[in-house]
Amino acid sequence: MRGENAVLGTAGLAAFLALGEAVPRLGLVKEEYFPPTGRIADALVTEVTDGAFWSALGDTLTGWALGLAIAAGAGVVTGVVLSVVPYLREATASTVEFLRPIPSVALIPLAVLLYGTGLRSVLLLVVYAAFWQVLIQTLYGVQDVDPVAEETARSYGLGTWARVRHVLWPSALPYVMTGVRLAAAVALVLAVTAELVIGAPGLGARIAVAQTSQAVPEMYALIVVTGLLGLLIDVGARSVERRALAWHQSVRGEVTV
Repeated sequence: MRGENAVLGTAGLAAFLALGEAVPRLGLVKEEYFPPTGRIADALVTEVTDGAFWSALGDTLTGWALGLAIAAGAGVVTGVVLSVVPYLREATASTVEFLRPIPSVALIPLAVLLYGTGLRSVLLLVVYAAFWQVLIQTLYGVQDVDPVAEETARSYGLGTWARVRHVLWPSALPYVMTGVRLAAAVALVLAVTAELVIGAPGLGARIAVAQTSQAVPEMYALIVVTGLLGLLIDVGARSVERRALAWHQSVRGEVTV
């Protein structure tokens, strides 16, 4: 089945690339706005041989990785604390629901005012966007803990930390890993967006420069790079998730009778 899916995926990608080559060649769109796939590929080769490209890629990955790490750590800790401290979840529910829908891009003026166009501005936007993905999933995971297991742990005299470690965390971990995987994608989107809008160093800023200088094939080549980067991040996150949940029924493929 996996081999068949790989073949179908490859065939679909080949058809998409062929369509991208044919549409401008046939005059359906202007080549200066949408270059053929071949020209984009040539521009991509030129980009990867440029040292400035790798520097921009490193800047983007730095903002993404640091922001994701901060958001994941803060989201897990906050979610666990809100869930295990009596009445704290109810006391903060309205605040969470008020802050969570605010788009991170709406904070761009604030980020520029506070930190200018450097890495810290990117981190502010990335952390704010990714934090909620992890926090909400952690809250859901803690709420899904089996009450019988919780009461059994209490009856055996397990303290709060022991219950968190042996009961709460294993039950919440699948939710946490889902939140981290979603946050990884969101963090990349916000990192590139911040670079594109405020001019912070990275692939986004390089895309903006290519657009303003009318280097259209180079612009599309950089967009392709961001897409490939997102694909690699998703594959990597799923791989980590499978390893972390190797014991879980959903990964082992067991069926409860």
